[in-house]
Amino acid sequence: MRLKKRSLNTERKTPPLSQSSAQSGQSRLYSAVTSSSTIRRVDSRNATPDSGLYDVYGAVVVGAGPAGITAVGNLLENRIDRILWVDHAFDGGRVNQYYREVPSNTKAKLFIEFATAVAPFRESASGSPSGDLAKEQRTSEGISGATKSDKLRDLSDKLLDLQRLDQESGCHLRYAADLLLMLTEGLKRTPGVIAQTGQVTSATLHESTATWAIDVSTEGDSPQNITSVQAQRLILCTGSSPIDPPLPYEPGGLKHLHLDTALSPTKLSELLSPLGPTTVAVIGASHSAVLVLWNLANLALTSKPNLKVKWFTRHPLRYAEYEDGFIARDNTGLKGEAAQWARNNLEPETMPDSLISGMITKITYNKGDEESAYREHLSGTSFVVQAIGYHRDPLPTLRTSSGQKIEPLFDHNEGVFHYMKQNASGSIGELAVLPGVYGAGIAFPEKVVDKKYGHEEMNVGFYKFMQAVKKWSKGWKAVAV
Repeated sequence: MRLKKRSLNTERKTPPLSQSSAQSGQSRLYSAVTSSSTIRRVDSRNATPDSGLYDVYGAVVVGAGPAGITAVGNLLENRIDRILWVDHAFDGGRVNQYYREVPSNTKAKLFIEFATAVAPFRESASGSPSGDLAKEQRTSEGISGATKSDKLRDLSDKLLDLQRLDQESGCHLRYAADLLLMLTEGLKRTPGVIAQTGQVTSATLHESTATWAIDVSTEGDSPQNITSVQAQRLILCTGSSPIDPPLPYEPGGLKHLHLDTALSPTKLSELLSPLGPTTVAVIGASHSAVLVLWNLANLALTSKPNLKVKWFTRHPLRYAEYEDGFIARDNTGLKGEAAQWARNNLEPETMPDSLISGMITKITYNKGDEESAYREHLSGTSFVVQAIGYHRDPLPTLRTSSGQKIEPLFDHNEGVFHYMKQNASGSIGELAVLPGVYGAGIAFPEKVVDKKYGHEEMNVGFYKFMQAVKKWSKGWKAVAV
């Protein structure tokens, strides 16, 4: 994978398993699928026209990316149903929308473990969810049961595609994205789950009953749309997006290139290839920054030789370290193909002998010296890509029934939120647990301590989300039904 001057290999390949290994993996999968339990059916209650089947829902889950899928699966696993699941698209979240071409820093086997971690997931993998409610949904959608079954079988095959890969290596995230689509389709047809396309805009806490009045914005005016519900739980799985703040200095004509675009070799080529001589600045030394540098290097070495890159970094590259029984810098260090490419092409001892040495200029500076570094080196740059982190996407507006706006504070250890509760006189009182509201996923991950270096990290990844929610969801059952 090192881009030596005497050879070039820009392909990213994952070696296949032997036939016997693949068959063994399939056997494990089918064993997991057939051992799943059956989710019970919940009878409808009296409901208002815009609230759907139930007058009070057991939970409203906001978001249908990896975290939302995880939350729905664990709610069902804990026998919490009457779930209203709200998302704008139900298409696998940002992983499927933007990152299908990205090589993972997670071993393939962890995606499999994620997909079989709870019984509802195993039922989704088998395409088996059934029952009167599922039949009603199929009929209302105007699509035959046979067509639905064919679609689920096709999606289930995607899991087997993942199973056939080398389980100890990473893979392109398209495999994980197809996994999310499969699970989404299965969960949407599980009795007790109602999927509503739209956006949760606000939620009001009735403190006397610890229930939430939740408003949903939907497209169109279909009478089947659910726009206002009462719920005992609100699970926020709202996701995060790359940050791209203004730079302290930007020369005239500099354009910001979104990180999502830069992480897609296809979109990056479509944007840059038609242009004349182009210089792109990349800011950061994260996993994402290395992937962007890799994509740009491949483009320069293939279809766009007039592409130059300025790489701005404040510190040396950091790698995950595989120790006995744990991984140091598990969430902040480079892993997988990105780590190997970085070692072979970006380190001081390897960069001079790499083909990228003629196209990537490394610019180092200290924290606080950003403006001077940009003034000195950004001149003549066409685009800038910032790979410096993600921020939470907007949350629904939360209020109490008395009108107090709630600013939720997430506890990364317990998975719950706190808020400043008003006292009887109406003034701000003490910090209290926000009843029935929980978070998960990249917006609300678990906090862990690095066992080697002692610093705190946010535990991010499909299987890590699952581990956190399986632990936290035991407390979700405490809400009275």
